[in-house]
Amino acid sequence: MSLYRNAIWFLNGINQYTRKGYEAAFRHFDPQDLDVCVVGRSFMITGANSGIGKATAMAIAKKGGTIHMVCRNRDKAEEARVDIVSESGNTEVYIHIVDMSETCKVWEFAEAFKKQYSSLNVLINNAGCMVHKREANSEGLEKNFATNTMGVYILTQTLIPLLQKSRDPRVITVSSGGMLVQKLRVDDLQSQKGYFDGVMVYAQNKRQQVVLTQQWAKANPVIHFSAMHPGWVDTPAVSTSMPQFHQMMGERLRSVAQGADTVVWLALSKAAARTRSGQFFQDRVPVPAHLPLAWTHNSAAEIQSFMTQLETLTRSIQSQPDVELNSPSRPQFV
Repeated sequence: MSLYRNAIWFLNGINQYTRKGYEAAFRHFDPQDLDVCVVGRSFMITGANSGIGKATAMAIAKKGGTIHMVCRNRDKAEEARVDIVSESGNTEVYIHIVDMSETCKVWEFAEAFKKQYSSLNVLINNAGCMVHKREANSEGLEKNFATNTMGVYILTQTLIPLLQKSRDPRVITVSSGGMLVQKLRVDDLQSQKGYFDGVMVYAQNKRQQVVLTQQWAKANPVIHFSAMHPGWVDTPAVSTSMPQFHQMMGERLRSVAQGADTVVWLALSKAAARTRSGQFFQDRVPVPAHLPLAWTHNSAAEIQSFMTQLETLTRSIQSQPDVELNSPSRPQFV
């Protein structure tokens, strides 16, 4: 079955996920969808200093939005901010230094953000990682899972009350078409069983994100939730994490602006807000979250188990004795 999934996925990818696939989809885009001004609306973007995150921040800044860049590396964040402000002419761009793999710090940051800011219109969960060897963060969580799933879960859950009281709130999670080859493994969320394949672990995390998006949409009707696949994009992360794939695809890879297009559309357009919450998007249209005949669906009981496990892990993280929301080491706002 995994061979079938991988083969179908790759064939779909060659036709749809490449630069050529984007150009074909682009012919059906309505240019007026992004003819908007979002002055006064605030957007939090994780991993905003490079790749799709930076391209998204740049596009939204040009429309007048207030940008909250959540980044791990201060120097790279400052450099990206200078570029965004210089090109967009928008000075409402702020940096927050947070490592999304350190889930306790993510929670501290989100709690502090809620106290400092009265609203947040759009949260864009873009940051991610693909670690090819089993590593644990300071809380003992596998690092891919900590960054791609728990960091996203804790940040979103903590900010939901702030989003709920904001106008036209939206949450967009940058997932991956790679999740189509994975079924949610409820009994092995941190990929502890069997051989550790970083690419497949990443795909499993991206399946987890799609399931989260669906569940959040059911539980929070006031907020519009969506997940999306950016296609195969020429980013620093892809060249570092998947060098052979990057070299093989070459010029067939999408530009970062093409990869960010659907994120921007979901964040800004009225058309996106009219779509059903909880869907998985590709090139501005909702697409199935499962390949045909791939047997990647889960039962309601399995999904409930998944959500319960995440909530249990969150409570464990929040109850750690060194958590102190007023400590000097609290994430900084710039």
